[in-house]
Amino acid sequence: MSEKKIFFAVDGLSLEGLYTEGKGKRAAVITHPHPQMGGSMENNVVETLVAAFSETGYATLRFNFRGAGRSEGYYDAGEGEQRDVAGALDFLQGKGHSNIALAGYSFGAWVNVKFLARGGNSDRVILVSPPIDLFDLDFSILADKECLIVAGAGDPYCSVERLKEAITGLSLRLAILPGVDHFYLGNEHVLQEEVRKYLLLQRSAKK
Repeated sequence: MSEKKIFFAVDGLSLEGLYTEGKGKRAAVITHPHPQMGGSMENNVVETLVAAFSETGYATLRFNFRGAGRSEGYYDAGEGEQRDVAGALDFLQGKGHSNIALAGYSFGAWVNVKFLARGGNSDRVILVSPPIDLFDLDFSILADKECLIVAGAGDPYCSVERLKEAITGLSLRLAILPGVDHFYLGNEHVLQEEVRKYLLLQRSAKK
């Protein structure tokens, strides 16, 4: 996996990202945790998602939201960040990708759900530890999408019971990882395998 530093423009701002080539039209945008709590595209979970997608032939784009890392601008409480996601999707489309997944961790998962609820589109959605105990999250937008949600059984910001209640009636895949908290430290390989298996399963289902 060889990532290339790139920059793309959103709202007149230059956003920093890392892009990998894939083996076809499939690609993934991967969003990071809360920038005001130290979150960036260098996060361990973000890197794990990049590895899982790359393993299964996807091109990947992880990037820093506005105001994080070398991305210009300022934190915008999830509003401008939704436009950052749209810009990342546009970047991948400009590279010729037409089957684009949207994956996010924690704050990034929340931003992605808000983006989809505002009319954004993605062929496949992966949410890691959506912070349902910190932010309002309406998962109903996922009703007609291929979706995987992964959470740790010991996550203090993503209550398993609240999560299960919130997705009742939706035909998505939920993976609860025992012995894992919100940060996945030392458990990155478990997350990577869960995501990899899901992506391979979806690919097989398309054949």
